Amino acid sequence: MSGFDGTTAPDWLRRKVADGLGGAILFGRNVVDDEQVAALSAQLRAERPDVLIGIDEEGGDVTRLDVATGSFVPGPLALGAADDVELTASVAAALGERLAACGVTINFAPCADLTLAAEDPSIGVRAFGSDPVKASPHVAAYITGMQKYGVAASAKHFPGHGAATDDSHHSLPVLPRTEAELREIELVPFQAAIAAGVRAVMTGHLVVPAWGDLPATLNPKALTDVLRGELGFTGAVVTDALDMGAIAGELGKTEGVGRAAVRALIAGADALCLGGVSFEEDELNRIAAVIAAAVQAGELPLERLAEASERVAALGAAPAPTPITAPDHRLGMEAARKALRIQGSPKLAGPPLVIDIETEPIVAAGPMPWGLGPHLTGLVPGTRALKVTGDGIATAIDAVHGARDLVIVTREAHRHPEVREFLAWLRESGGEYIRVETGAPGPETDGPRIDTFSGSYVSLRAAAEYLAGEHLA
Repeated sequence: MSGFDGTTAPDWLRRKVADGLGGAILFGRNVVDDEQVAALSAQLRAERPDVLIGIDEEGGDVTRLDVATGSFVPGPLALGAADDVELTASVAAALGERLAACGVTINFAPCADLTLAAEDPSIGVRAFGSDPVKASPHVAAYITGMQKYGVAASAKHFPGHGAATDDSHHSLPVLPRTEAELREIELVPFQAAIAAGVRAVMTGHLVVPAWGDLPATLNPKALTDVLRGELGFTGAVVTDALDMGAIAGELGKTEGVGRAAVRALIAGADALCLGGVSFEEDELNRIAAVIAAAVQAGELPLERLAEASERVAALGAAPAPTPITAPDHRLGMEAARKALRIQGSPKLAGPPLVIDIETEPIVAAGPMPWGLGPHLTGLVPGTRALKVTGDGIATAIDAVHGARDLVIVTREAHRHPEVREFLAWLRESGGEYIRVETGAPGPETDGPRIDTFSGSYVSLRAAAEYLAGEHLA
C-alpha cells in the first residue's frame, strides 16, 4: 500500500492498482473534502474493485479528513478521560460511517498502545490511557463502532509503543519489557481488540529484547509465534510504514524498504505500508523486484505470498454505499466537554490575553490548525490572542506584562524545556494565569488548569466555552 501526491489518482498509481498493487494510503496532502476523497476512492476502485484504500483517521490530533480545520471528534486520550464506553463506540461509528461514505476500506486505528512514558514522543494523546484494564474496553468499543459500517479497523502498534521513548519515524526504539510484563501490560489491549473482532493489526517498529534483536515488524517471534499463535489473531497483519527511519535506516528509501518488505513477509506480515513519503512507479517496481528475487532464491516461500494475498483481499471489499453528509459536531462536542478535567477554579474576570504556545506536533499528526485564541476571541469580546512558537518565548514574556486575565495554552509542556522555563518564570514572578493543556498531561502542577487531552477542534472549543461560561450567560 503506497502513499502518493495529489488529490486525484496519478496515472502511474492507477496502472499499478490495475496490475495488482495492494492499495493506496491517504494522507492530509490527498484531502480537500469528503466529496473529493469519495471521488478519489472511486477512481482507484474503477481500476480494481478490491483495492485497499487506507487512512489514519484516529480523531483528535491525528486526522486526515479534517486536516484543514482540526478534528470534529476528540482523540482517544480524551475519550478515555470521558470514560464512557458507549460514547467511544458512538464516536467511532460516526467516523466509520463517514469513512465508508468516502470509500475508505481500512482505517489504521485505533491505537491499542498505552500512554506510559512522559517523554514518549509518538503516542501520548493517541492512546486511550495508561491503565490496560481501563483502556481495553475503549479499544474494543472503538473497533465495534468503526467496523459497523464495513470499514476495517486496524489495532496498532503491536506489541505496544507507549513505554518506548524514541520515535520510530526517526530511530529504532527498544521496549524495556520482559515477556511477563508484556502479557500484564502492553498485550492486554491487543487481546481486547482481537476479542472484539478487529480485522487487522498494525505492527510496531520496535525491539523487544526478550524476542531477539529484530523489530516486531520483521520478527517471526512477534508476528507468528505471539500475535497469531499465542493471541490467536487470524486477520491481516499490516506493517507500519516501511520507509520510516526505524526500518529503512541507512540503507536508503528503496533498497532498505525492499529488504524490509521481504523480511516482514517472512515474519508473517500480509500488507506492506509504504506511507509517509510519496513513492513513484519505478520505486515500487524495484521493491517488487526485490520480493520476486527472494521468492526465486527460495528465501521467501511462494505459499507465504499466497497466504498474505488472501488476507489482504479479504480486507478489500468496498463498504456498503453510504451518503456523504456534513459532519455533526454535536457528538464530538459532547465527548469533548465530558473529557475536560478542571483543576482549581479557572475563571475569567474579564477579557483575557490568550497565549497559544505552539510546539511541534507529533510526526503522525503533522501540521493542522491549533490554538484556543481564535475560539475565545469569538466568545468573549475584547479577548486578545497571541500565538508564539516554542523558540519565540521572549515575545510571550513581553506580552504578559500588565495582563490581568492570562490564559496559557500548551501542548505537552513537560516535553519542551523552553515552555517549562516560561511557566516557571511566570510562577516565580508571581503572575497569575490559567493553563489549558491540550496534550498528555505531564507530572508538573499549576494553579487553575483545564486539561483537554486533545488538540482537536471540538476539544479546544469545549475549553473555550468553559472559560467563557459566565460571559455567555
